[in-house]
Amino acid sequence: MDILIKNLNPVYNNQPIDLLKLAGMADMKSSPMILMALFLSISFLHAGCTSAPGAADDFSAQTGSGAEDWQEDFSIQECELETSGSNNYFILEPGFQLVLEGGNEKLVVTVLDETIEIDGVETRVVEEREWRGESITEISYNFFAYCAQNGDMYYFGEDVDMYTDGQLSSHSGAWKAGLQEARAGLIMPGTPLVGMKYFQEIAPGVAMDRAEVISLDERFSTPAGEFEQVLLTREGTALNPLEVEFKRYAPGIGLIQDQKLLLTGYGFVQGE
Repeated sequence: MDILIKNLNPVYNNQPIDLLKLAGMADMKSSPMILMALFLSISFLHAGCTSAPGAADDFSAQTGSGAEDWQEDFSIQECELETSGSNNYFILEPGFQLVLEGGNEKLVVTVLDETIEIDGVETRVVEEREWRGESITEISYNFFAYCAQNGDMYYFGEDVDMYTDGQLSSHSGAWKAGLQEARAGLIMPGTPLVGMKYFQEIAPGVAMDRAEVISLDERFSTPAGEFEQVLLTREGTALNPLEVEFKRYAPGIGLIQDQKLLLTGYGFVQGE
């Protein structure tokens, strides 16, 4: 029985419960019925507690009956949508580029001087290129539009090329608003507030990424500099609620951290 007790290690009010100590006090080893009663009681308490802040199940609980907590109606039709613009944490201007690196991985995000009509809306094309070592792993072309009234940035879909060993292998995750019940999502609110929860992608069965604003006053260092008033988000997908990642965005720049990838360079580049 000692092995069972040691492995449980339940937590109540963020404090660990020492079952071995409790078991010793009640002489559990000689009282199997008491042991079972204590086990059931602690299990009940543990099941009724919420996880510590930042735990994945806080984020993933918003499925089923809680799905309405995630905003997916943005009244985009009321916006005057433009192909260029900026809010505090997202720059949609041709030529702007972000470079993030970590380990042997690299991500380059470039706002192109190209537009495309998606679901009746003229959108700006943003290219993302990802490498692992010297090998390209993904190239995507993402379609965004800026709401002049409130500064919101909307996401209308993406074309995706996935590579394996240097060869094109799939187009997994590609979607476009207006096709197969897909709708535009909110990639970055013009005025983010702590606690906001919103869908970034709304393509049922294909792409259902979503984000929650955790903080607006982070301080964070990267190889490209130290930043204040950083926006911290917890992001994942409704298609697999167990997948959760954290991202940080700096004012006047945008994405500066994506998991282990850190900003190493940013600014406007020529010829894009």
